[in-house]
Amino acid sequence: MKILIIEDEARIAQLIQRGLEETGYKVTVAYDGLLGKKLAFQNAYDLIITDIILPKLNGIDLCREIKEVNPDLPIIMLTALGTTDDKVEGFDAGADDYLVKPFDFRELEARIKVLLKRKDNTSGIVSAVLRVGDLEMNLHSKTVKRGENEISLTPKEFKLLEYMIRNKDRVLPRVEIADKVWDTTFDTGTNFIDVYINYLRKKIDKDYDIKYIHTKPGMGFIFKTIP
Repeated sequence: MKILIIEDEARIAQLIQRGLEETGYKVTVAYDGLLGKKLAFQNAYDLIITDIILPKLNGIDLCREIKEVNPDLPIIMLTALGTTDDKVEGFDAGADDYLVKPFDFRELEARIKVLLKRKDNTSGIVSAVLRVGDLEMNLHSKTVKRGENEISLTPKEFKLLEYMIRNKDRVLPRVEIADKVWDTTFDTGTNFIDVYINYLRKKIDKDYDIKYIHTKPGMGFIFKTIP
């Protein structure tokens, strides 16, 4: 497995590189965003680890550009910026996971394994369409329509909606959503999941009489197929 690390702090980059190489990964390191972008476009990597604050090209723009070309390439963001808004910005750019510095290398290794396993499990998926009422999701073209209106979703909003539709008419606790959609468990004090649910509501339900996404106070959220 080949991993690209994009990190301008040499000590951190070298520690991650050493740990991953001891585990059996082939690792390349770039110390600025432009070099990282060049390497990502020229070589076939199985996963990318990038900082957000980088010289020449920041990690947010870098992630967005890489995902436009290779949307299925897993990207983990490592950063000292750990607020909910920071995480939302990273995930909206297409990041698959997010670790706040300082972190335990064992946690990074676990996140890498989860993302690589998920990539292997989905590599053979063919075109599929999910439909609920007037809502349609095309998992191949990554498009969403409600009636005749096309709805633009970020990668994480798309994944959240897909999970809710696949588990329609069942209450989904916040912990389950965090685990299944983000492959992690967030601090119970964060409103991170609520932020993304509100994003989806505004795009999917706000301008329509029939509402699909509902809150079960103290329990979680439910995607209801019957109003």
